[in-house]
Amino acid sequence: MLIRFTKMQGAGNDFVVLDETQGRLGLSAAQYRFLADRHFGVGADQILTVRPAPMAGVDFEYVIHNADGGEVEHCGNGARCFVRFVRERGLTAKDVVRVKVHGGVIELRLNADGRVTVDMGAPVFDLPRVPFDAGQAYTESAPEDAFGGNAWPLWTLPLPGHAAVPVAVLSMGNPHAVLRVDDVDQAPVLGLGPLIEAHPAFPRRVNAGFLQVLDRGHVKLRVFERGVGETLACGTGACAAVVAGIRQGWLDERVDVATRGGQLTIEWAGGAGQLGAPVLMTGPATTVFQGEIDVPEL
Repeated sequence: MLIRFTKMQGAGNDFVVLDETQGRLGLSAAQYRFLADRHFGVGADQILTVRPAPMAGVDFEYVIHNADGGEVEHCGNGARCFVRFVRERGLTAKDVVRVKVHGGVIELRLNADGRVTVDMGAPVFDLPRVPFDAGQAYTESAPEDAFGGNAWPLWTLPLPGHAAVPVAVLSMGNPHAVLRVDDVDQAPVLGLGPLIEAHPAFPRRVNAGFLQVLDRGHVKLRVFERGVGETLACGTGACAAVVAGIRQGWLDERVDVATRGGQLTIEWAGGAGQLGAPVLMTGPATTVFQGEIDVPEL
C-alpha cells in the first residue's frame, strides 16, 4: 500500500504525520512499527494521524502511535506539529484549533513568531487515574528531603539491582514519573529508564523523566519514553517535570526547559493552589520533508 506522509519534528522529537481526513488507512500495529523504523521505514518517535472531527466543538481528531506500534493518550511535541501540519496542508485557516485526543480535548495556537502554544489541560494527581498502584511503592524516608521538598509526596520505587528512587507521579494525559537528579547529563537514563518504565506500580507503563533544576525558572530534562526509549524531547514530559517542580516548591510558574533537542517553555499557575489550572507549553514545530512510502502487508 503506497501512502503519503510528512516528516516533522518539534525540539528534536520526530514524527511521521498521516492525513486520514479523507478516509482511514487501516494500518496495523506492525505497519506503524514499520513506518517508525529508522532502517526500513521513515523513522520516527511517534506516528501522528489527523482525522475528521468526531463531534461538535472540535476541529479534528488527533491519534498517536508510539514507535512500538501501540496507541498512546497524548504527545505534546506532536500536538505542536499537528497544528502546523493542518495549516500547511490547507486543512484549516485557523490560528487556534481544538482537537480531540484520547483523554479529552486540547487547544493549539499558532503564534506570530512561528512557535506553537498548546493548552495541555490540567495535570492529573489522582493515583488511580494516572494510573499508579501505590501498593508497589512507599513514601517514608524518601531522599527528596535533600532538595527541600514540600508536603506533596514523592513515591519511592524499589528497582532490581539498583537503589530505590523517589519520583513524582502524575499524568499529563499519559503517565509520568519524574526523578530529580544533580546532573542530567551524567544521569543513568538508559539504565534506570527501562526499569522505571516497566515498574509494576505502573500498570500501563510510564514515561520516566530525569530533571535537573538550574534555578527557579530554568531546568534541564531528559525523558525515557514508554515504547520508544530516550527521545530528544518530550512535551508531556516537560509539562510533568515542571508541574512536579512547582508542587515541590523548587520552581516558579513559568519555566524554560532545555532538552537535548531544543527549548520548551512551560507555564502552570497551579503552584498557588489552583491545581486544576491548565498547563501551557510553547515550542517549535518544523516540517522536515514529505514523501511516499510503500507499506507492506504485515
